[in-house]
Amino acid sequence: MTPEAVENLFTNRNGNYVFARWGRPIVPIVFGVEDQTLATVKGAIEAVAVLAGHQMAETDPELGANLMVFFFREWDELLGVPDLDRLIPDLAPLVARLKAGDATQYRAFRFDDQGAIQAAFVFLRMNDEMSRIPAETLALGQAVQTILLWSEAAFAETSPLAVLPDSGATVLRPEIAAIIAAAYDRMMPVAADDSSHALRIFARLRLDPEG
Repeated sequence: MTPEAVENLFTNRNGNYVFARWGRPIVPIVFGVEDQTLATVKGAIEAVAVLAGHQMAETDPELGANLMVFFFREWDELLGVPDLDRLIPDLAPLVARLKAGDATQYRAFRFDDQGAIQAAFVFLRMNDEMSRIPAETLALGQAVQTILLWSEAAFAETSPLAVLPDSGATVLRPEIAAIIAAAYDRMMPVAADDSSHALRIFARLRLDPEG
């Protein structure tokens, strides 16, 4: 992991460095799954929050829940969710774009006055391919991708997860875990738009020299 590699994780397609972390406790709610999967998703979110040293809570004073995860079969189902169009601006055109691109997932964020993450919305279209992914793997991947505002291309070619060869268990890659922990250092800002922030993250990385 190099300073440039860290910077690339938070540099958007326009070449701008854009970083944000949660500024309040995370309160997840999950729609469209059975109780067993619900526990898996919430467990993954809690595990990543613990890694970050961030808090979770039972309720958000403004929104009730501030991390909403939706599982569904077709994008059009979102158009029937009550009041979702109030939370996601231009929902209908967004759904049309996602359908046209045959997308299987989408994440949207809202930010507070300091630029910190205030709320996140995760949409997962469970087609045949997505349905074959173990729930634990899917949940951990989404938890990682909502704990920070990563760039659109951050994990386009390399997953933030890895499979242990001995046990076959899916785990968070150590360098990504280290970046998350560093980004939540109490001396670090909740939001940044200058690439020098990536150098500050890099300086805080604590990687296993053999990992």
